[in-house]
Amino acid sequence: MPRIGVQMMTVKEKVAADGLAAVLERIAGLGYRAIEMSQIPMTDDNVTLLEHAKEQLNLDTGAISVALTKTPVATGDAMDADYDKIITDARRLDCRYARVGMMPFQAMASLPAVEAYCAELEAAGQRLAADGITLCYHNHHVDLAKFDGERIFDIVRRLAPTVHFEIDLHWVQRGGANPVQVLRDYTGVVDLVHLKDYLVTPLPQAGVDAHAAGDRDGFRAYWTDLIRFAPVGDGNLDWPAIIGQTLESGTSYLFVEQDELYGEDPYDCLARSMAYLERIGYADLGTLAFDEALVETLTPPAEDEDAADPAVTHSGDSPVA
Repeated sequence: MPRIGVQMMTVKEKVAADGLAAVLERIAGLGYRAIEMSQIPMTDDNVTLLEHAKEQLNLDTGAISVALTKTPVATGDAMDADYDKIITDARRLDCRYARVGMMPFQAMASLPAVEAYCAELEAAGQRLAADGITLCYHNHHVDLAKFDGERIFDIVRRLAPTVHFEIDLHWVQRGGANPVQVLRDYTGVVDLVHLKDYLVTPLPQAGVDAHAAGDRDGFRAYWTDLIRFAPVGDGNLDWPAIIGQTLESGTSYLFVEQDELYGEDPYDCLARSMAYLERIGYADLGTLAFDEALVETLTPPAEDEDAADPAVTHSGDSPVA
């Protein structure tokens, strides 16, 4: 049975403001049983906090984020520069999955570029597999673009057979595919899933006014922004069918994520997602036996109590999770 967790990009501003320990306690208190690290630095102190979270809060680190190469954009751990650290961190956390958030933009531009990237991805997947780690590739809508009639996502599967997948259901929907069918098609290799809803909002009056005034660019901005990321259950996706298919497809972790919060508090969004998942019958995947009185408070390991929390940095090949 998969565990329901939180994609930590969703709460990166909370981590920057309050520290990782406080955020992990809050996530566990909401009933989540796992996290996926992304856009938060994997410092030794943070890895130690994640170890404590597993012991004290029953909160798994289900996946860590990696890039294939270190770049100014991919500022987290990278396979070419930080491989030994990646393996050490994964073993400390008993983490079986590493994930790549996105292929570089230049790799999407042509079929030869996609094929060249897949060769690099497969080499990385084989290297990690030799050390007991499964590499997963995360999709966006662009991964459903086609070259010679074949979707980028399917090209990755064909040319990087060692690599498994993290299917992001919002981006699948935005790319024009059926999330349930994609999960079904990728049965056996969809180890990780991102849960976030696909919300279509009403056209605001300001958009109506822009159209009436002949402001085409202004209207287009309002029109494009009608599609939003949303907590699970707030939008239009068929979650009972989707979650049921993840169970049939052999998924290990379901990570709730929201790329944009639109001014809402991330904890409120996470609470709504969990409440909805419980309401549709999946409380056993997310409910955590969490007794605040019995849980030892996570203590940051740094000796210097005045030390500032590490700055939040990106971990992956692109600025999009």
